[in-house]
Amino acid sequence: MPRVKAINATRKKARLMYDAHAGLQLSGPASAGSVYGKIIRDTERPREIELRIFEQITTALEETGQPDIHFTSRIAALHRNRELWMTLMCDLADDGNQLPKSLRARLISLGLWVINETQRLVRTNDSLTDLIEVNRSIIRGLAGAPVGAC
Repeated sequence: MPRVKAINATRKKARLMYDAHAGLQLSGPASAGSVYGKIIRDTERPREIELRIFEQITTALEETGQPDIHFTSRIAALHRNRELWMTLMCDLADDGNQLPKSLRARLISLGLWVINETQRLVRTNDSLTDLIEVNRSIIRGLAGAPVGAC
């Protein structure tokens, strides 16, 4: 019986590692996903990559508002958004970042708010509207869209 429990635990972990939104298996470094990711990094500009990632994660956040979505999807979407903002803040704090220091400081402040808000939203069932709006604003900026679009 312990072997069955171990197999079920392994299967559960494997399912959790599956990124249902993108439909890609998360596996070792030699996977097709990592090869595709390398091609994207080599051919796409960083701004385009950031835009695409923000769009994917924001869509996932929006989808968690649907009534038939399991709470684990909400937690996963919030976690991905937090990871994105943590990565963004680390990049913004790097001395090699070429954005103006004042913009970097404002984005880091916004990122800190996102992290705190995410922690609160993981514990509650409150609306994700504010997080989604922040991400949409970043998407507009990355896309070069006028205010009010998107």
